[in-house]
Amino acid sequence: MSDGYLAADDKLMDIQSALPLELTPNLTAGAEVISMGPQTWRLQVPPVVKGYRLAQLDDTRGRRRQDFRWQPPLSLQVRARASAENIPGTWGFGFWNDPFSMGFLAADRALRLPALPNAAWFFFASPPNYLSLRDDLPAQDGLAATFCSPLWPPALLMLGIPLLPLLALPPGARLLRRLARRFVQQDAASLALNPVDWHTFRLEWQAEMVRFLVDGNQALSTPVAPLGRLGLVIWVDNQYLAFPKDGRLRYGVHPCPDAAWIEIADLTISTDHSSSHGRRLS
Repeated sequence: MSDGYLAADDKLMDIQSALPLELTPNLTAGAEVISMGPQTWRLQVPPVVKGYRLAQLDDTRGRRRQDFRWQPPLSLQVRARASAENIPGTWGFGFWNDPFSMGFLAADRALRLPALPNAAWFFFASPPNYLSLRDDLPAQDGLAATFCSPLWPPALLMLGIPLLPLLALPPGARLLRRLARRFVQQDAASLALNPVDWHTFRLEWQAEMVRFLVDGNQALSTPVAPLGRLGLVIWVDNQYLAFPKDGRLRYGVHPCPDAAWIEIADLTISTDHSSSHGRRLS
């Protein structure tokens, strides 16, 4: 079996049939989504020496961005824990617009052109990940984070393609990083917690504000709220992306000597604009 995305075989179809939030598994070879009991799921990636590993649940498969399911006002609540304090790569859950169409190679996925990022999520990123265009925000480890960008058509973004070679040189990359800050707003706060333990995460998304709580305590309240319709995503992988202030853009995958996993339980999304309230992953 290759390192590419798995097709929707009988096993994946059985998993999907148990996910009433219309979540779809998106798995590389050896990755699994496992039912651990009532309303509890494990997303697990296998040990790997090289290559990309991803275990993901999302509800964006086959949808255009304008058809993504979620918009404010809404709240997401979930209990979650991880297999280790520092999983090599990234993991998390929340809402995003799939700006780089990272999953377009998966079976039955709509091909979406790149877009500027819009997201509100709990995001965990091991070093050397550095996921901030601003120098005054945390960019690694556990984060409550948002991105807000203009809803420009992809054709307009294509005008910036001639500037991409500047990313290869640190002075040019630093210039593009400063330029990007003019269009991409973001906010983030560090999470002081041990992710190996169970915690209750809550995200409240309003049109002009996003509020994050962990175990009932506010972690971040920010006016930097994403625009447009977003998709729900839950994932664990072994990749890293770093775009620090020195302008040295780096991307790759970590070797993982051990299997890595996250568990989620009691996932509920409550909306004020939908006829279906309190939708639960069961």
